[in-house]
Amino acid sequence: MTSHPTIPPVAAPGGLAGAPITQDVVTIPRRMEPALRINIVGLTRDQLRDALIAAGTPERQARMRVGQIWQWVYHWGVRDFTAMTNLAKDYRAFLAERFEIAVPEVVTRQVSEDGTRKYLLRIAGGHEVETVYIPEDNRGTLCVSSQVGCTLTCSFCHTGTQKLVRNLTAGEIVGQLMVARDDLGEWPEPGAPKDETRLVSNLVLMGMGEPLYNFDNVRDAMRVVMDGEGLSLSRRRITLSTSGVVPEIARTAEEIGCLLAVSFHATTDAVRDRLVPINKRWNIDELLGALRDYPRLSNSERITFEYVMLDGVNDSDDDARRLIRLIRGIPAKINLIPFNEWPGAPYRRSSWDRIEAFADIIYKAGYASPIRTPRGEDIMAACGQLKSATERGRKSAAQVAAEAGL
Repeated sequence: MTSHPTIPPVAAPGGLAGAPITQDVVTIPRRMEPALRINIVGLTRDQLRDALIAAGTPERQARMRVGQIWQWVYHWGVRDFTAMTNLAKDYRAFLAERFEIAVPEVVTRQVSEDGTRKYLLRIAGGHEVETVYIPEDNRGTLCVSSQVGCTLTCSFCHTGTQKLVRNLTAGEIVGQLMVARDDLGEWPEPGAPKDETRLVSNLVLMGMGEPLYNFDNVRDAMRVVMDGEGLSLSRRRITLSTSGVVPEIARTAEEIGCLLAVSFHATTDAVRDRLVPINKRWNIDELLGALRDYPRLSNSERITFEYVMLDGVNDSDDDARRLIRLIRGIPAKINLIPFNEWPGAPYRRSSWDRIEAFADIIYKAGYASPIRTPRGEDIMAACGQLKSATERGRKSAAQVAAEAGL
C-alpha cells in the first residue's frame, strides 16, 4: 500500500496550498472501531459528500472537502489521511476516526512469461477474486471482476464452473484498479515531471461474473474510474462485457456510457443455449434487437462480438456466414478467441487453420475480425480461465460436460 507523506499540498479553492484551515475543527465524541469506519474507495462524489455531512462535516464545506480528498485518494494514491496536508490536522484526525481508504488485499501475484500479471485478491468476508493486467506495446489493459463466482454457468468458461457467492461492492471493483496501479508503480511521484504515459490505459469488465447482474455497483465504480480529477479513464477506454442481460443493455448506455462487448459465441439458439445458458431467457433475436437499439451505437463506437472458437461446435464456414447475416446492420467488430483450455474442460480449441478460415469469411464481408492472442495461459490468466482459489461448490468435470450436453 502506498502513502506519500511528502506529496506537495494541493491548493484549496480560493486559498493557498497548505494554508491552515481552522474553521473545520471537529469534536470527535468517541473513538470509532475500525469495523465501523466507512470505506471512501468506491463512493461517488455525491455519496462521499453525503457521508462527510452525516459524519459531522459542515454542509457548506463538504463540496470542497470532497474535491480535496478525491484528489489525494485517486490522483496521488494516498491511503493515509495524515498525508493530506491541505486539510487541517484536526480534520485529518476526524477523517481517520470515521473513514478508511481500503483496497483488496493481494494474496498472490503471478507473472506470465508474456508479462501478463494475475492478482488473487482477498475482499471482505474472506472471499477471493482474480484481476489480470495485460501489457501491450502501446497500452495496458486491466481485466476486472464484478462478482465472486458467476451465476451464468457458461459451459466453456472456467469461472462458470463455480457458483455465485456475491456481488462485489463498488469499492471492491475500483480497488482492483488501485491495486494494479500500486503494483505497477503508476501513481504520480511528487516533484517529478508530468508523465502522460498510462500503464493501465484501458479497463475491461471481463473478469469473474456478469457485470449487468451487479449493475448499480458497476455503474458507481465506473463513475469513480471515469472522473477526470482522479483515476481519469475515459468512457471510450472502458469496455463492459455482457452475456446478454437484455433489460440492462439500454441502461448501460444511459447510465455508464462505456463501450459494449457481447459474449456471443454461437449462431443458433440450440448451440447458444448450451454454451451461454442465459440465451434460454433472452434468445439471439431478443439480444440482437436490444443491440440494434443501443443508444450509443455508431461506427465510431462499434459493439464488439466476442466469439470463442470451439472445435467442431461453432467454427464451421456455415457458422461464419450465419454470423454475418445475424449482425447485418450493426456497427460491429468480431473478436475471435481461441479457446483457452482448463482442467476438465469439455471442449477443444479450434485449429489455427480453421480459425483463420473463419476470420477470412468475416473479413471479406466487411467486418474487422481480429484473432485474440492468448495471454497468460501459463498462469491460468487467459480469457475464460479465471477462478478464485477459495470458491465454494466446485463442479466435477463430469458435471460440466453433462451441463454442456456432451
